[in-house]
Amino acid sequence: MELKQVGFNRFSIGVQTLDDTLLKKIGRNHNSEQIKKALYCLHDCSIDNVSIDLMYDLPDQTLAVFQDTLMQVEALPISHLSLYNLTIEPNTVFFRKQKTLHLPSSETSYQMLEYSIEKLESMGLMRYEISAFAKNGKVSKHNLGYWTSRDFLGFGPSAYSYFDKKRYRNIANFPKYASQVFANERPVDFEEKLPYTKQVKEALAIGLRVLQGVNLPSFANFWKISSEDVFSYTQSLIEQQFLKYETPFLFLTEKGKLFYDTVASEIV
Repeated sequence: MELKQVGFNRFSIGVQTLDDTLLKKIGRNHNSEQIKKALYCLHDCSIDNVSIDLMYDLPDQTLAVFQDTLMQVEALPISHLSLYNLTIEPNTVFFRKQKTLHLPSSETSYQMLEYSIEKLESMGLMRYEISAFAKNGKVSKHNLGYWTSRDFLGFGPSAYSYFDKKRYRNIANFPKYASQVFANERPVDFEEKLPYTKQVKEALAIGLRVLQGVNLPSFANFWKISSEDVFSYTQSLIEQQFLKYETPFLFLTEKGKLFYDTVASEIV
């Protein structure tokens, strides 16, 4: 309640799954009942803009277990959901254990995705971005900023910022981060500004995450390039039916939605 009183109007909770066995497998300290209690607590405080994260492709996760989680989600007081499949990154616990992990097959993974889209939309959570679903138009303005190349500032260890077409990352170590801040020094350990053409291609690839697509004339005007140049980055993808153009939007086809990583890598 105190957070609401000082102006916070959206809350996001990393649920991941509502199966307690899987929560333990991925190293989470909470259980499903604690998640539900937290969500209903927010609801009781009259906070109606609440998002949760869910994951699929978890170790030993079956289609039936995933479906059970989505059935439980239907009763929860949420307005937004982000859905991600597990990706195994270098230098993580899962990366070191990947040879012993029993991950869902590609067929099961597809079934999970297909079921989730159908089930979530039947709940009124409409898919508006590759990984995001919202009720009653409560799309994430925060995330839309990422996908439309809007400037943003990140505060705290490891936080990223994007400002004046330059990307920054803060120091990950908390004591070192704090000492830099108190010394009035920039707590940044990485920054980069891509060459202009790469900036444009990256912005285009990220913008295509939004299912409405990229408004081509507006995009070209913002980046001060021609629409023909944009088409030159995407012509092959249009021919392969990953993308489609209907004035004024360039957007992912159903095939493109399934293979977004392919689309992004070819553009970038």
